[in-house]
Amino acid sequence: MQPEQALFMLHAALPSLQNEIGITQRVLDAVPADKGDYKPDAVCKSAFELAWHIASAQNMFLDGICNGGFNFNNPKPESIKTMHDVTAWYAEHSKKNAQRLSELTGEQCAKVIDFRGMFQLPAVTFLQFALSHEIHHRGQLSMYLRPMGAKVPAIYGESYDSAQAKKASAQ
Repeated sequence: MQPEQALFMLHAALPSLQNEIGITQRVLDAVPADKGDYKPDAVCKSAFELAWHIASAQNMFLDGICNGGFNFNNPKPESIKTMHDVTAWYAEHSKKNAQRLSELTGEQCAKVIDFRGMFQLPAVTFLQFALSHEIHHRGQLSMYLRPMGAKVPAIYGESYDSAQAKKASAQ
């Protein structure tokens, strides 16, 4: 991939990234503070674990693209103990990483990087991996919301809950 092609791919994907960050933030914010331990089945991650996975994996992908290599040894900081901690951490890091991505050069975007020995691809192509991964797990977490007693925010258009809230505020 030529640097100009890689830079084009980056700038074509950045608006989608910004949109998905906002949607993910709304889903994370919708998890009730006292329901982080909720899991629909014993084999599932808890809401807190899934939220942290979404936030930390997105950071790992975007940070890896920016740095030209992935660091898979990113333990959860000791300060991350509550859902609020996760949502605040996600907001801070996703904003920072989106800004860093917007400043990459074509050469940085085109640099081939390794992902766990499975894929060796231009850095910019991992942006789609990051988006797909985040959307997949965000869908899982959004399915936890109603059973936890929470409202499902608008994701791609109104949800039942966001439409009801809109109706109630219009009265």
